[in-house]
Amino acid sequence: MRNVPGRRLMVNGTEIYFEESGAGDAWVVFESGAGAGRTLWDRVVPLLADVAHTVAYDRAGRGRSGSAAEPQTIDDMAATLVALVETLAPGRVILVGHSMGGLITRRAAETLSPAGLVLIDPTPEAAPSYDDWAPTAKKTDRILAAQQALSRCPPLMRLLTGSYGRKFPADSYATMLAEDFTPAGLAATRHEIAAVSAAIAEFRHRPPQPPKSGVIVISATHAARYQARNLDIMREYQRRYAEQVGGQYEDAVSDHIIPAEQPEQVAAAVRRLVTA
Repeated sequence: MRNVPGRRLMVNGTEIYFEESGAGDAWVVFESGAGAGRTLWDRVVPLLADVAHTVAYDRAGRGRSGSAAEPQTIDDMAATLVALVETLAPGRVILVGHSMGGLITRRAAETLSPAGLVLIDPTPEAAPSYDDWAPTAKKTDRILAAQQALSRCPPLMRLLTGSYGRKFPADSYATMLAEDFTPAGLAATRHEIAAVSAAIAEFRHRPPQPPKSGVIVISATHAARYQARNLDIMREYQRRYAEQVGGQYEDAVSDHIIPAEQPEQVAAAVRRLVTA
């Protein structure tokens, strides 16, 4: 398993585990998507060591962080991100969010006013795919519940998650197997999917204020078979969001896990905002 030094910090009553690296006046703080922790960024972080001080962390209930007293909403997660940034990152801050992390970083940006946002295949809550998402959320939860039961057999989980083993370094994948693809890790993922489901209506009713800084949206050009039917709609609404906030939109020749498949592209986007 990977052996990267980290620290713990009490944030809003929960012990949050994070890892720092790099140096520079700018700070880059990463927010993972549902089901992922700090290891999602293992292929991106080393590419920024010469230009920024980076922070990757596990949300409450994930990886090496403690569990919150109550299941977290997206706004709760955003409040944790805000507190973490205010404590750790006194300089210019770039927030980088993947998938669900896009919702979290956009809400946190209302308070933090970061120097830039990089949104990687972010959840576009305005897309009509989410008009009646409850059945999909229930189906997803049933699948995750089955995986949670199967995760008690590590060889089986290794078989089920083999695509991650092909995308990530071996030590990163071993850490994911030990932290994310476990009964506790999959329970946390189920809570996060429920949080996204609840946040869709909230974000439509009270969307985050447009960021007052540069925004780059990176959109995956292909998807897993069960996601493919909504791919064009999701990409269109990601593009619309970028246009709405005066940001940049770019394609990534990748599936949803862009930080693993196109880490150089993610790092290049962050560098543009760091040096802007």
